[in-house]
Amino acid sequence: MFTGIVTDVGRVATVRPGTDTADTGFRIETAFDMAAAELGASIACSGPCLTVVDKGDGWFDVEASQETLDCTTLGAWREGTAINLERALAAGQELGGHMVTGHVDAVIDVLSRVEEGGSIRFAFSLPADLAGFVASKGSVALDGVSLTVNGVGADRFDVNIIGHTQDETTLGGLNPGDKVNLEVDLIARYVLRMLETRS
Repeated sequence: MFTGIVTDVGRVATVRPGTDTADTGFRIETAFDMAAAELGASIACSGPCLTVVDKGDGWFDVEASQETLDCTTLGAWREGTAINLERALAAGQELGGHMVTGHVDAVIDVLSRVEEGGSIRFAFSLPADLAGFVASKGSVALDGVSLTVNGVGADRFDVNIIGHTQDETTLGGLNPGDKVNLEVDLIARYVLRMLETRS
């Protein structure tokens, strides 16, 4: 479980293409103290929860199946790609964002970017099958970042990115046409499911 509060922006150091017998591998450079991280630990990497399979001073390795590559933005990662990183939530830690699982629901498009004072207002596409999970003033995770929804339309939603978030995550560099990983709110998912089963 994660909170959507990014604590490091890492970078892809190397990509090892997948084969018939091995998944695609990524080496991620990070400022995390990897001596304190166990092999098998979970780290949210721009949204998807990935498992540490090897590590060293200032880096860790993860692997991604073809399913993960197809259903997230990981298939477009290249050497130098910047990645939002968050270690898994430990018991007793502050839940500063919202409950995030690291399971991506869709890859969506940046539709527009408008500067508003020190913030940036983004509009994102909203797939019809996920529209019921996104509500004004509710929460979403975009590339692993917990954000508040400012407005919702039939096929789009808006968020504002404050200066701190622009500086501490990759979101400040987004432009129309870019793609991001979307995870809808976990509570909204269960509420909608409960309503469906009662009708």
